[in-house]
Amino acid sequence: MSDKTATNRIPVREGLFTMPLSPLEQVRLVGSRCRTCGEVGLGTNFSCQNCAGDDMEVIPLSPEGKLWTYTVIRNRPPGDYKGPDNPYLPLGEGLVELPEGIRVLSPLGNDVDNLEIGMDLRLKVYPLYENNDGNEVIAFKYEPV
Repeated sequence: MSDKTATNRIPVREGLFTMPLSPLEQVRLVGSRCRTCGEVGLGTNFSCQNCAGDDMEVIPLSPEGKLWTYTVIRNRPPGDYKGPDNPYLPLGEGLVELPEGIRVLSPLGNDVDNLEIGMDLRLKVYPLYENNDGNEVIAFKYEPV
């Protein structure tokens, strides 16, 4: 799937990434900062989750963060799971604290035995799967530095 161009890529959720989606190494998560109270939320938001204000600005979020807490998912998630499946590998899922003061829930990869609270992590933007229209669906995870 790595030979795709930005026109063949779509985000797993609209308003989550900087655009264009190519090259993947330069794509960042975006947040919305309230100009009234300073609260930062993940993605593009039209109103503040803290004060309900509507004076918002979209900002790129730092690609580096620290692992605040995590869990290990040892059973295959139900439903339309798009991750590694044959065999299913345990997956870390955690809250990553970014310098902007936001904590982002993120997959942490399959190296679950080496996860430690407080460790440095870096954003990785990657193709999760190809949809029925032939587009790469782009997702993110954080990995140890």
